[in-house]
Amino acid sequence: MSQALSRADVPDFEPREPIDTRARPGIDRPLRMLMPSYRSNPTTGGQGVYMRLITKALADRGHEIDVVSGQPYPVLDPRCRLIKLPSLDLYADPHPIKALWSGKMRDWLDVKEWWWHNSGGFPEPYTFGERMAKWAETRVNDYDIVHDNQTLCWGLLKMRDMGMPVLGTIHHPITRDRRIDIKHSPNPFFAFLKWRWYSFLNMQIKVARELEDLIVVSKSTLRDVSKDFGLDPNRLELCYHGIDTEQWRPMPEIERKPNRLIACASADVPLKGLIYLIRAYDQLLPKYPDLELVVIGSLREGNTSKELERRGIKDKVKFVSGGLTDEDITKMYAEATIAISPSVYEGFGFPCGEAMACGAPVIATDGGSLPEVAGDAAPVVPNSNPDALAAQISKMLDDKSLRDSIGAAGRERMLKEFQWSRTAENLEKIYLETIGRAHGRLRQA
Repeated sequence: MSQALSRADVPDFEPREPIDTRARPGIDRPLRMLMPSYRSNPTTGGQGVYMRLITKALADRGHEIDVVSGQPYPVLDPRCRLIKLPSLDLYADPHPIKALWSGKMRDWLDVKEWWWHNSGGFPEPYTFGERMAKWAETRVNDYDIVHDNQTLCWGLLKMRDMGMPVLGTIHHPITRDRRIDIKHSPNPFFAFLKWRWYSFLNMQIKVARELEDLIVVSKSTLRDVSKDFGLDPNRLELCYHGIDTEQWRPMPEIERKPNRLIACASADVPLKGLIYLIRAYDQLLPKYPDLELVVIGSLREGNTSKELERRGIKDKVKFVSGGLTDEDITKMYAEATIAISPSVYEGFGFPCGEAMACGAPVIATDGGSLPEVAGDAAPVVPNSNPDALAAQISKMLDDKSLRDSIGAAGRERMLKEFQWSRTAENLEKIYLETIGRAHGRLRQA
């Protein structure tokens, strides 16, 4: 088995012209940056959305961006380049155990990924990092900076030790996901399986402690990363995400439905709090028998499905997924009476900000950073509290003028406070500081 990745393994890759090291990056010439992300498609969650939109914003400022990623691959602006470092992508394989003798194995790292996956772990951050470090050995001088998208893998430290300036973004501490997932496990065996799946966190915590330069995306994340990862908060740079306010916009030509709630939440992820919204919805049905609940997401067998069956409302809650475009979802927000972000915890909360940008009246919980996104433009209720959520929904259903004012305030807040152009400008300043520190360390070595 081969131990190295050649250029043939990444057919879309063509070397850039050599950097003029005499010109200072970001001052006399654009920055040349590499952005790693082990899985980056926007449909996989907020990290994929971030990759698509921050790279576009940085390209708007004239910088040159290469994104190195495993599957599922990102959706990128045409000015950005994708370098593919394929994993085995066993989550997309209906028979992952058979992959061992299917001819997919290229090297011993693939075998390790196969074993880790089939023994209940999540190997992709680790194996992606090892492939990337091998790939980077001949490209140390191709980039001004490496900006990681919460991979936090050993490979980043190897690249740093090669002399590459490395900066990492932490969207939220996945220790919170682990804690909530284990808490909601139906029995000790499932709790053990969850603990096993999250074993990659040990690597991420240790890498975060060794990286000198780290970004967090909210004050909530800063506080929780400091606590859970054992980091000095003064080491963490705060840089909020943006919201694509051109895509997520009001559609006044579409009439709002009189009694429709909408939420964008994964049904099988306890962190997203959908089960508490379902309980609140069930409380409201006697008073509002025609009240609809539309969930942007898929319903699978699990706690949420069982909760719907137990309450006898499985046929009343509509789950919509598969093939939805951002434009489709924008129209759905335009039709909704109220949009709800019911999360137990969010590192940032794109769905909340996107609904606000659409001018939909939004209710958020106090889960993680959601109060920072909502500000004073949306009511905030305690997370995991169906009674409080039901009371706020009822209040807004009964008061159209309140809904209208909340919707308008939400749109205005997104336009004023959460623009990707501002995020890119702030990142640029952080990049130059990181590059300066890295070059200082090299001079001292």
